[in-house]
Amino acid sequence: MAHFAQLENNVVKQVIVVSNQDILDANGQESEQKGIDFCSNLLGGTWKQTSYNAKIRKNYAGIGYKYDEILDAFISPQPYASWTLDENAQWKAPVNYPTDGKRYTWNEETLAWDVINDN
Repeated sequence: MAHFAQLENNVVKQVIVVSNQDILDANGQESEQKGIDFCSNLLGGTWKQTSYNAKIRKNYAGIGYKYDEILDAFISPQPYASWTLDENAQWKAPVNYPTDGKRYTWNEETLAWDVINDN
């Protein structure tokens, strides 16, 4: 099965599953363009293929994700204003997550990780 994301102004509106048979070209090879054509004919709009294993477009598309044409990637909504996008289209905090085995939550006001007390 193949997955395709419908875009409106480069924002994902829905993701659908398409049978592999519907994306085969004349040589029996999978073709993204055949999938795009199939989705466009069925539902209209603009489509891009996505994959669960992130082999294409860095991340699996989700509703509300943005498609970045330059990176050729689906990007999740930015979790905090201070976080930046890395080369793998993943959001990163300005401070690395602690590696001491404790659980933390991000504090945008202090730009630091606060320990979660599991009492």
